[in-house]
Amino acid sequence: MALHDRLEQVYANVVDRNPGETEFHQAVREVLESIGPAIDENPDYANQKIIERICEPERQVIFRVPWEDDNGEVQINRGFRVEFNSALGPYKGGLRFHPSVYQGTVKFLGFEQIFKNALTGLPIGGGKGGADFDPKGRSDSEVMRFCQSFMTELHRHIGEYVDVPAGDIGVGSREIGYLFGQYKRITNRYESGVLTGKHLSFGGARVRTEATGYGCVFFVQEMLTAKGRSFDGTQVVVSGSGNVAIYAMEKVHQLGGTVVACSDSSGYVYDEQGIDVQLVKQLKEVERTRISDYVETRPSAKFVPQRSVWEVPCHVALPSATQNELTSVDAANLIANGCIAVGEGANMPTTPDAVRMFHEAGVAFGPGKAANAAGVATSALEMQQNASRDSWSFDFTERRLQEIMKDIHARCHATAEQYGMPGNYVAGANISGFTNVADAMLRLGLI
Repeated sequence: MALHDRLEQVYANVVDRNPGETEFHQAVREVLESIGPAIDENPDYANQKIIERICEPERQVIFRVPWEDDNGEVQINRGFRVEFNSALGPYKGGLRFHPSVYQGTVKFLGFEQIFKNALTGLPIGGGKGGADFDPKGRSDSEVMRFCQSFMTELHRHIGEYVDVPAGDIGVGSREIGYLFGQYKRITNRYESGVLTGKHLSFGGARVRTEATGYGCVFFVQEMLTAKGRSFDGTQVVVSGSGNVAIYAMEKVHQLGGTVVACSDSSGYVYDEQGIDVQLVKQLKEVERTRISDYVETRPSAKFVPQRSVWEVPCHVALPSATQNELTSVDAANLIANGCIAVGEGANMPTTPDAVRMFHEAGVAFGPGKAANAAGVATSALEMQQNASRDSWSFDFTERRLQEIMKDIHARCHATAEQYGMPGNYVAGANISGFTNVADAMLRLGLI
């Protein structure tokens, strides 16, 4: 898709200034392709270089993380925190611990986070962080030592009114606990609001574990309603079998749909009777084994190794694993098999060509910055509870979350119609998120 005349050079400069960061380039282009109509409506966005300023992080931190493993050997990892934009509030975004993490990964995630957070309507800016550390196969003691070393550097850059990290891939309540413990130890402050995703025993929020998966399904439910449909009687396919996928499957079943397939990096399982979510939880959250073991307990299921889960016919697809996992070939399969809606549970899991194919085929497509915003929304609700020294019930928190996701859908849907692109949730999300941030930046002056 061609860029607006005033944005061509902006994008070219982003590519030149950030060589090799392909995911970041993709994320920037995806936003720039949508916001041309907003530039025409308000030329100050271009005249005041708002787009260029949004594309340049306010602050980037890269640091060494030395730690000692259980064998007494010193290990060295690299840590990152990109504080992208604070026009709407303190930087907010997760920490990802995975061997694939590098500066480009963190920047693409942080850039997406700006607009995702803006869509929630809550006062939070955009940031992201992480390290090229792999917690898989490491003992609790090794993970603790790594987290303590990581926080020893990170603590000087964060705070409840400055930057509030959360969890992401490889960072759950265990890691958040070790990070918070070290922050408290170094600063001598019990500052609950400095990290979210905490355990319930020391300030965590109910529904945080379930939030991203539940929220994605809530968003898709709204897209289906807009098409005069519901989850009743629908067959759903979910990629991945981690936290987001598990709780997306759980909510789909609660709403009357049937998830027939899910996956991990080794392949996928198909269960025509419906995926047993409790069994997947046992395999993935307790035993930490492969999805292939599912078929040992469920004779109704079959495991298909090293194949794409998107070859399974479905009405609704929820890509919930990793970036660029759903390709144009997969999109063609889904469209041919009658898919009517796609909701991104992961960050940017669908390639640009696949997104275009869905739009052309009339498939409702919920982009990640809208469809998976529930995780950060619940983190913001956790911040509210910490600030008021309060703790909300599961049901109350889930209702608040569902209201937020309904509002995000309504905002994206209305914005797409306002700018002459009805049903285009990508354009609606990008323009709505962008204008919220851009208007705040104009009012804050040249900073």
